[in-house]
Amino acid sequence: MTLEDALTALRALAEPGRAEGMAAYHKQSREVIGISNPALNEITTDWRRNLSVPERVALAEALWQTDIFEARIAAAKLLTQARLRPDDAAWALIQSWLPDLDSWAIADHAMMAGQKRLMADLSRMDTIEAWTTSDSFWTRRAALTVTLPLAKKNNPNAAEAQARARVLSWAERYVTDPEWFIQKAVAWWLRDLSKHDAEATRRFLAGPGQGLKPFAQREAAKHL
Repeated sequence: MTLEDALTALRALAEPGRAEGMAAYHKQSREVIGISNPALNEITTDWRRNLSVPERVALAEALWQTDIFEARIAAAKLLTQARLRPDDAAWALIQSWLPDLDSWAIADHAMMAGQKRLMADLSRMDTIEAWTTSDSFWTRRAALTVTLPLAKKNNPNAAEAQARARVLSWAERYVTDPEWFIQKAVAWWLRDLSKHDAEATRRFLAGPGQGLKPFAQREAAKHL
């Protein structure tokens, strides 16, 4: 499938009047086609089914480079799959997107793809740790959103437990970060953790978590 074929297929899914509302809601200056998320899910699922892994990576890269809102989300959805072999090229492509992140919707979809690659190979935590000191708050935020599956484990194995503790150490450094998106990301991570390890969440909130802004503390403790 060529990029032109993919864009033609995406534009055919546009709903009249939807683009304007989406652009306003997501605060987008880039082109927005106006496609519903279910329709985007359906077409990217079909693409994943019919394209080889190298073809998916190539199409994802091309779609991302268009800088069209739905094309970037579609690029991420093409790579959001647990079983993806080989996956080194996909992981490298996801990392290459970090400097372009500037919208929570695109960033979240990109990191959903990253989550699959991390859980397939936890040695990638070393790479992700470097994101935590980035000048870009979007990249710092990505270190938490990409590791969310670790917060959701009921019975983590030894490697997953170690990785979870590592993320909490990053969150500890984040508590004094004034950026709203960082505060929200820490709260999001702790809120999800609280459903699976309430005691660890309580310990964090009673300790370093006291440095979080009040809204983030409330969000983190929502399910306790």
